Amino acid sequence: MPYTYNYPRAAVTVDCLVYRNTGKDTEILLIKRKNEPFKDRWALPGGFIEMDETLYEAALRELKEETGLFVPSLKQFHTFDAVDRDPRHRTISTVFTGKAGRDSGTASASSDARDVEWFCISDLPDLAFDHRDIIGQAIQRKIF
Repeated sequence: MPYTYNYPRAAVTVDCLVYRNTGKDTEILLIKRKNEPFKDRWALPGGFIEMDETLYEAALRELKEETGLFVPSLKQFHTFDAVDRDPRHRTISTVFTGKAGRDSGTASASSDARDVEWFCISDLPDLAFDHRDIIGQAIQRKIF
């Protein structure tokens, strides 16, 4: 029998900020969302954690499901908890960063991603949620 509570509960998600260096530029992997909210907007790959997995396991799963990539060197970067970051409900997201290598595979959209593409860090499209802020903090902290 599921637990029930008399007070609201926050949702927990993970997002993956995966990058690669092309020699002259740094590129970030983004997905085009297939579903609302922010349908057809670009976003970092990610999603809700399952009850039987760690945040790291969820990040690996979501990245693989949405993009086909496997980046085992993901590192926990920061937790984002702005009250209004998701229009559906109170959502807290832990972001993982990782550099895609030659052995990461080829990116292809799957699951709830309509498309997947690498974008130059200096020329990003309009992004969903607070993902522009997330990328901005990664740039400030010299993650790339």
